[in-house]
Amino acid sequence: MTQAELYTVLKSLGFPVAYSSFTTSPSPPFITYQFAYDNDFMADGFNYTEISNFQVELYTKIKDQVAEKLVQDKFKELKMPYRKNEAWLDSEKLIQVIYEIQLIGG
Repeated sequence: MTQAELYTVLKSLGFPVAYSSFTTSPSPPFITYQFAYDNDFMADGFNYTEISNFQVELYTKIKDQVAEKLVQDKFKELKMPYRKNEAWLDSEKLIQVIYEIQLIGG
């Protein structure tokens, strides 16, 4: 999956989506995503397969298990393993759920 395909997948969930940040913040829930780091598979001194690690961040005003399930079900449907973390952003008064995913070969 490519980064462009990831954007399309996230948009299909029905939430506002932006890479890294919005110029004008929409009402929650909304999603941002960004490249975090690479972990390419190397062989014979070359990057044999690109493995890009991304963070997909879901922002909500309250704990929104329905929104989380929508995101998680989409990742499961696409057979995309993920790791999930959650934090309360006091300055924003928002819950941030971070999904760490990998895009292989894209």
